[in-house]
This record gives sequence, structure tokens and C-alpha cells, in this order.
Amino acid sequence: MTFSQDFLKHASTVLDTIDVAQVELVAEGLASARAKGGRLFVLGVGGSAANASHAVADFRKLCDIEAYTPTDNVAELTARTNDEGWETSLSGWLVGSRVAPPDALLVFSVGGGDADRGISTNLIAAVDLASKRGLPIFAVVGRGGGHVGKVATAAVIIPPLFPHLVTALTEGIAGVVLHLLVSHPLLATHTAKWESAGEDRHS
Repeated sequence: MTFSQDFLKHASTVLDTIDVAQVELVAEGLASARAKGGRLFVLGVGGSAANASHAVADFRKLCDIEAYTPTDNVAELTARTNDEGWETSLSGWLVGSRVAPPDALLVFSVGGGDADRGISTNLIAAVDLASKRGLPIFAVVGRGGGHVGKVATAAVIIPPLFPHLVTALTEGIAGVVLHLLVSHPLLATHTAKWESAGEDRHS
């Protein structure tokens, strides 16, 4: 078996373990926040920051959800990191955004943060702030969920079944879950371009 075959087989195996009930809870929670006029704040670092940026674009364009992520504003993010420190770079941005119910938080993360080991401490501070302010917290996260998974209202856990591919599979499958959500009947208000363009016609 080639590496490519092995990778795709592993991805399929992990996808089969996803708790669909949790996906539905996330979709319902996001739909509820939108119905109440809430904004969606999306967090992620590293590759998950790219997923967060993609999520903001799709939730805004396809689901009519007012969505934002701090990592789309590199000037503010680096100013906060430089002046106040990495740990509060995301929570400070949430404070500046005046987050409050009915706003909601969505987190993408490979590990969900681990305070004891000092991993993703900025995510930990951000979700703790959101929790104290009464925001519903939704997550798509690997490695058992970490700190984010423990405090989340609903969390889609991507299990680390293949330790040598934890990051690659978690971030990749998080993208699949994202597209599931923005296509979900509870959330989708617009059809993506290629779905609405119809079949190709050749003379």
C-alpha cells in the first residue's frame, strides 16, 4: 500500500468515528445564535487559523452569519502579542470586540490547549473569557478535546487514532466538518457558486 492509499484510508477511518450528534448540536447552536442576532467569533492558531479564516468567509457568504476571526487582522494580533503577550492575544481581542450573548464562539484546534504543558494558552484564556461572559462555545478539535473540549457547549472531537498523522488528519477533517456545517440545512441560506451554476454544457 502506498503512503497516499494509507493516508486516505486513515482519513476515512477517522471520519467514521465522528459523533454526528455533536455536529448536529453545533449546527443547532450556531443557528440559534444567528436567529438571536448574535455574532460568531472563530478562533484557531497555526493551521487552524487558516480553517478559522475559511470559516468566517463561508459563514458570512453562505449562512448570513456575521463572523470574525482575530487572525485575519495581523496588525492588531501582533500588536497585542508584542505589547501584552501571546497568552492574552485572543482574549484581549474578544474584550475589544465586546463579546456578549447572544454572540457565540467557534474554536478549531488540533489539541484544544493544555495549561499544564503551556500549549495553546491563548486559546485557553479566550474560551475561559467567553465562558465567563456566557457565550455558547462550539469546537472542532482533536486529541480528546483538551481544555476547549471540556468547557465547550458542544464539541466535535476528531480522535487521534493515528499518532504520526494527528495534525494533518485533524486539520484536514476539521475542514470537512466546516463544510458540512455551512452546507447544513439549518445554516445554509445561499448555494455555493458551482452548485448553483448547473451542469457544464458543451456544443
